[in-house]
Amino acid sequence: MGLSLQKGQTLSLTKQNGDSMTNVRLGLGWDSAVPAKKGFFGGTKTVEIDLDASAILFDAQGQHLDTVFFNQLTSKDGSIRHTGDNLTGEGDGDDETLMVNLPNVSPAVAHIVFVITSYSQQTFDMVQNAFCRVIDDAAPGSPEVARYDLTESGPYTAMVMSKLSRNGNVWNFQAIGAPANGRTPGDVRGAAASAL
Repeated sequence: MGLSLQKGQTLSLTKQNGDSMTNVRLGLGWDSAVPAKKGFFGGTKTVEIDLDASAILFDAQGQHLDTVFFNQLTSKDGSIRHTGDNLTGEGDGDDETLMVNLPNVSPAVAHIVFVITSYSQQTFDMVQNAFCRVIDDAAPGSPEVARYDLTESGPYTAMVMSKLSRNGNVWNFQAIGAPANGRTPGDVRGAAASAL
């Protein structure tokens, strides 16, 4: 189990031996907070929550460079890869993941902001157990390094969850948890830029 971060806390992605992490995975997950409905034949049906995880890339001046999301699964420089869209939020563990090869991130990129949006306009008061976690995929067993559990809920359709920021050769992970509204990552680009 990784370090549990609170909103606003930052963690350096430098290992104890001084080496920087190389291949990290950002896992994002959530569950439906809406009570299951009785089905026509007596069973119950959980309300599906379709949220979308995305990565928005910015330079040091806060200019947008690229976006990785369900319609563009790989960054232009090839360093970030979205593993695909989960349409229900069902099941344990990560619902959507983004793989980041930190040494291959374009030198122009200073910040990678991770957001969750609701294309179908479902709101975060319908969501529970939302989280974002960092996994070190270069280490044996792919251990979880840090985790941020979202405590906010409300009538908004997007969330700026976290960001990776570069300081020289060192990358830092920060828990953000800022509410926003939008169906796509393009709709929340301004909110993501405000988190820089």
